[in-house]
Amino acid sequence: MTKKEDVRQFGLIGRNIDYSFSRRYFAEKFEREQLPNCRYDNFDLKEIDQVTAILNGAQKIAGLNVTIPYKKAIIPFLDHISHEAKQINAVNTICRRNEGWVGYNTDCYGFERSLEAILPQWPEKALILGTGGAAAAVKFVLDQHQVAHTSVSRSPSEGEIHYDDINAEVLDTTFLIINTTPLGTFPNTDVAPSLPYGLLRPKHLLFDLIYNPAETLFLKKGKENGAQILNGSQMLVFQAEKAWELWNL
Repeated sequence: MTKKEDVRQFGLIGRNIDYSFSRRYFAEKFEREQLPNCRYDNFDLKEIDQVTAILNGAQKIAGLNVTIPYKKAIIPFLDHISHEAKQINAVNTICRRNEGWVGYNTDCYGFERSLEAILPQWPEKALILGTGGAAAAVKFVLDQHQVAHTSVSRSPSEGEIHYDDINAEVLDTTFLIINTTPLGTFPNTDVAPSLPYGLLRPKHLLFDLIYNPAETLFLKKGKENGAQILNGSQMLVFQAEKAWELWNL
């Protein structure tokens, strides 16, 4: 029988996270790999200030994942953040180290690995739908691979374009389209980014960071027009395994 003091505690910080992929994933991982001393719980916080009690509490937590809406808000509560997290300005994994709590971004790793698994080579150009925190991790990876990218927004700032600007000319030279918006996430599965889907061809790859449902309307419309499609499920697995690696350094 595992003693209480021997338990390695992990968890997820977020808001309204009953749906949590992470809790289910790690529970199954601990059972599969016969790790009875490991436990993973959700820490559903109404406000980010509540994280102080978790980080400084009597309960020794080995590591945590962080999800929306706290990937940026968590940063001031940490002692250090990695180069990637600093560049992206978002943290989704934190580890207890001798020097204190250290923040990392494993979303960029998950995105990179999931794309590399299906792409013969990195494309020259990409469209990024959305301009939020997830888009920042995507931009970081594309920059690392010298992929020129254009952000698409309903309210574009300088250097960005509107969805109405995506036309045949754009799609003739841009073959990777990444949806970083929440459009199409369960239960609102009947919406999708506004694109000229009829202009898509087999040369296009549509990557939706959403994993629930497995095939969003964005991906379904792409597939109907012959495009290759990829959802965010493998990205989540890769980033979760990277988090596990960091927790066990």
